[in-house]
Amino acid sequence: MEGNVSMYFLDTHIVVWLFQKSLNLLSSKAKRLVEENDVFISPIIALELGYLFEIGKMTEKPQVLLDSLAYKIGLRTDDILLSDIVRTASGESWTRDPFDRLIVAHARTRDAYLITKDSTIRKGYKKAVF
Repeated sequence: MEGNVSMYFLDTHIVVWLFQKSLNLLSSKAKRLVEENDVFISPIIALELGYLFEIGKMTEKPQVLLDSLAYKIGLRTDDILLSDIVRTASGESWTRDPFDRLIVAHARTRDAYLITKDSTIRKGYKKAVF
């Protein structure tokens, strides 16, 4: 990534809402940020979507959802060393949710914004927005 360019990551529920076309669940700021910026996800999002599919909370397989959003909005997965994410995640003691820890750690490692409705994440990560 080029210097001084802000990156915007999406949290899992934002990805699901975009796929479901539930734009009414997004704040006007979140909609604007998604429309005006390149958006990324951590590979951890695919893992969490797989988990949600396995327990019956999602009806689409993760890759179907992610491929659709890649085509429709240019969603991209940001590749980074897992060891870098885990190193940062070990300091995310404000939550017990392993997915939240890893997703926030990925954004923090990239010094990126994270678009999320989750108020716990917004309290724990200063660059979380909604």
